[in-house]
Amino acid sequence: MLTGIQHLHGTLRWVVLVLLILSIVKAFTGMSSGRSFGDGDRKRGLFTMISLHLQLVLGFFLYFGKGWAGKLGDPNTMANAVQRFFSLEHMVTMLLAVVLGTLGHSLAKRAADDKSKFRRQAIWFTVALLLILSSIPWPFREGFEAYGWW
Repeated sequence: MLTGIQHLHGTLRWVVLVLLILSIVKAFTGMSSGRSFGDGDRKRGLFTMISLHLQLVLGFFLYFGKGWAGKLGDPNTMANAVQRFFSLEHMVTMLLAVVLGTLGHSLAKRAADDKSKFRRQAIWFTVALLLILSSIPWPFREGFEAYGWW
């Protein structure tokens, strides 16, 4: 079961990335063009946030199911770059990215005017995307090929 969740988690990351990039591009173009923040913009932000949350739930299943949480504090784990990445760095960075992506959606909903709605989405989603890109276990990272994420 964990293998299926891991494959779903690895596949869903592309959905998250596409939605984030699309939301960021639309937010920047909406902000610069002066168009109104419509229902499509609101829904795109909502779907982006939902995909982030779904990815986080799947990540929690993997984090606790594969035993990464139990390795925290172990000096051998902290000395190994790959184990440290999965037991600490990946989870903390992704959790922060989901919080910032949620802020982007929530603050945009509450903004008074359309330009500030687009600006808030653009800023918070961009920061979340940068955090996510920095913490994805890309295949070019040394030692990660053994974990079968590709």
